[in-house]
Amino acid sequence: MNKLIDRAKTAANLNETAKTLAKTFAARAADHDENDRFIDANYADLKSAGLISAGVPVELGGGGADVRALCDMLRIIAGACGATGLALSMHTHQVAIPAWRWHHQDPARPMVEPLLRRVVDEKIVLLSSGGSDWIGGSGTAEKVDGGYQITARKKFSSGAPAGDLLMTGAISDDDGKKTVLHFGVPLAAPEVTVLDTWRTMGMRGTGSHDITIDGLFIADDKIPLKRAAGEWHPAFQMIATIAFPLIYSVYLGIAESAREIAIDIAAKKPICNRTQSIAGRMDTALAAARMAQTFMIEAVERNAPSAETINDVMIGRHLVEENAIRTVELAMELVGGASFYRKTELERRFRDIQAARYHPLQKEVQAEYAGAMALGQPIDQIF
Repeated sequence: MNKLIDRAKTAANLNETAKTLAKTFAARAADHDENDRFIDANYADLKSAGLISAGVPVELGGGGADVRALCDMLRIIAGACGATGLALSMHTHQVAIPAWRWHHQDPARPMVEPLLRRVVDEKIVLLSSGGSDWIGGSGTAEKVDGGYQITARKKFSSGAPAGDLLMTGAISDDDGKKTVLHFGVPLAAPEVTVLDTWRTMGMRGTGSHDITIDGLFIADDKIPLKRAAGEWHPAFQMIATIAFPLIYSVYLGIAESAREIAIDIAAKKPICNRTQSIAGRMDTALAAARMAQTFMIEAVERNAPSAETINDVMIGRHLVEENAIRTVELAMELVGGASFYRKTELERRFRDIQAARYHPLQKEVQAEYAGAMALGQPIDQIF
């Protein structure tokens, strides 16, 4: 009972902090978007408010927030500034995964604890290269004395200008078969360069630049995981199960904010059957997105990552995508021509929400995975 009370207090405090920051982030969002400018000031605020370490266990000095509470935090932040929400989600899931291992895998504690303590003590920002790596991996790892020499170009590394450590991998074929090696890359290393490549339709403030790695040495003892390339591994079942409810909370937050803008504008105009119908369809789509997000979180809370939790999370991810996008579309219909003006702030949300389409498993692959599961067929290489 006490643990439930503590979790509720943690979630409530985190929500209040997120709501306070959201007001500031909302005021800055248009400028970041219009000028393709990274959300650097927002990162400073996230650090000072403790949101960078919100997912680190209390025992290690962090905020102790669980995945459900972190999802709510990201939803609130994204409602104010989608770019800040998405960039923060990429750091947050890289914290939530080792935190989950610290809580549920005692043998992993010595491996993950130093990283979690650095997030608290040094306020380091973790980057993910999952968008360019995923199950197949990317980049090359050449075997040399004592370790590997890494050459790679990683795309979609959200938060790159503020990053300290890139959690990534590269492919080795030492023994004639492709093996993905996983490791952390310090952004300050001279072999690492952040390229100014992020010029996009939406999510412009995320700083999701390409990162090049040119001959960086990674010692053997700095490689915690090796796995076969091109197939699911238990580690990725854990990663995907935990990460995607967090990432897709961002898109739910964008959809919720679009709904609020649309209702506020529509309520000031004469109401007719048509506008009531659009508003009803908008709220129905939003309710479906919320239900799907809850379904994803419940899969995490089983604390048993598997092929089955991946299936549930990715079904939820597909449903959040479709219904969050539909919510924003209907919000624009409800507002009418005024939604085309930047000052209403709906068009930015329309552009930002499109990014929901591009994270794995994209819907065609997700459907194949779900179908294979339903029919008892292999899923190891469906990604």
